[in-house]
Amino acid sequence: MDQVVNFLNDIIWSKALVYLCLGAGVYFSILMKFPQVRLIKDMIGQLAAGQESKRGVSSLQSFSMALGGRVGTGNIAGVATAIGFGGPGAVFWMWAIAFLGAGSAYIEAALAQVYKEEMDGEYRGGPQYYIEKGLGMRWFGIVFAIAAIVSMGFFLPGIQSNSIALAMHTAFGIPVYVSGGVVAVLLALIIFGGVRRIGRVAEIMVPFMAVAYILVALVVIVMNIDKVPAVFSLIFSSAFSTSSAFGAIIGQAVMWGVKRGIYSNEAGQGTGPMAAAAASVSHPAKQGLVQAFSVYVDTLFVCSATAFMILITGMYTTSDGAGGYIYSNPALEGAAPGPIFTQSALDSLLPGTGFGNIFVAVALFFFAFSTIMAYYYYCESNVAYLARSMKNHKLVFNVTRVVLLIMVVYGSVNSAGSAWALGDVGVGLMAWLNIIAIIALTKPGLATLRDYEAQKKQGLDPIFEPSKLGIENAEIWDTINERNRVRAEVDLKN
Repeated sequence: MDQVVNFLNDIIWSKALVYLCLGAGVYFSILMKFPQVRLIKDMIGQLAAGQESKRGVSSLQSFSMALGGRVGTGNIAGVATAIGFGGPGAVFWMWAIAFLGAGSAYIEAALAQVYKEEMDGEYRGGPQYYIEKGLGMRWFGIVFAIAAIVSMGFFLPGIQSNSIALAMHTAFGIPVYVSGGVVAVLLALIIFGGVRRIGRVAEIMVPFMAVAYILVALVVIVMNIDKVPAVFSLIFSSAFSTSSAFGAIIGQAVMWGVKRGIYSNEAGQGTGPMAAAAASVSHPAKQGLVQAFSVYVDTLFVCSATAFMILITGMYTTSDGAGGYIYSNPALEGAAPGPIFTQSALDSLLPGTGFGNIFVAVALFFFAFSTIMAYYYYCESNVAYLARSMKNHKLVFNVTRVVLLIMVVYGSVNSAGSAWALGDVGVGLMAWLNIIAIIALTKPGLATLRDYEAQKKQGLDPIFEPSKLGIENAEIWDTINERNRVRAEVDLKN
């Protein structure tokens, strides 16, 4: 079985997928004239613009849900792995894919808003919906939904709970089954409350954990401010110069930087759009810009925080690909790339305190827990898509919740190795299907940004009317605009 899974992973996560993700980012960025630079002010401004409604969450809550899925163990373990196998130059390529991936993130989030639906009083959307309604290919949407349910519902939640359990056991000696049970109980209290409760919790938890982590990294940087220029020089020379110590593995730097960057920020993978569709906004471009900004926060801020802590303190190893090392810190002899790099970096500043183990354990708890919340919502969105014709949706959702909670507990007390491999297959398949779909839907995706900018130039608060743009199968917006019109009339009377 492991051989079959590894064979599938080698095919799905080949260089072709890496190049497809990079190419899609370049393609959309050029067509949209690099909104990740031009419209950075709008990205930040739209975070606070949308309001929570009975049917959807606010822009900030949707941003936090998507960021919760993006900011996970990959921001700690993933960055360490990239440096461990690709060298410091991999950090540059993580930055590059974040910048370019923001273009893909805009398109997929905007499309999710365009083609979203309302079910049981809540907005639902994502690749499965825009594949069916935008491309007219229901079977294609079903394949995507199945891949998402298998990876997000069965395999990946257990991986995150396993990371929490192991970190808590290492730092505090807590038995793994206790951690697994606590995580399951806390998660149940949230997910049984529906998407709006998930959004409210994410709105509080995600900004707090990201800011706290970045602040600790800044303390490390300030304490070693004299080393910062050398770290930047190391990153850039390792990414481009064949004469540097890491010049022999520049190809590995590109591969690992892009691969781990994509894995962390999820741009183009099709997960972020599911959270984006839940937002109550007057125009799809608003949420597209918000989701593009979440890619920046994940990689340029959180991943960079990890990278700088590791590189400034020199607490890392980099393999030469032949069983030896290009760089190896004696304190990490025999250690595989992972959270231990970050733990050791912090411990080197406060030796004998155990601060590294404790801080990383707490950070992993928040990072992984928010990711499990996002996984549940993504899984539920795809279950909702497949169960649209069923009458008792609540029963189907409750079964989904119970299954995911079981996987959380099971994953916390078992090895996560095979689950990682199976989850990678599902996520990789989602990325292939989603990127092909958003490229095929370039026209309506671009139309949303052009319409948004045209209305902004007129001094208007953009309102989306798909029929004026020649976009079909987006009837939900007629209902949304009518509701907003009635609400505005009521507000004027009051």
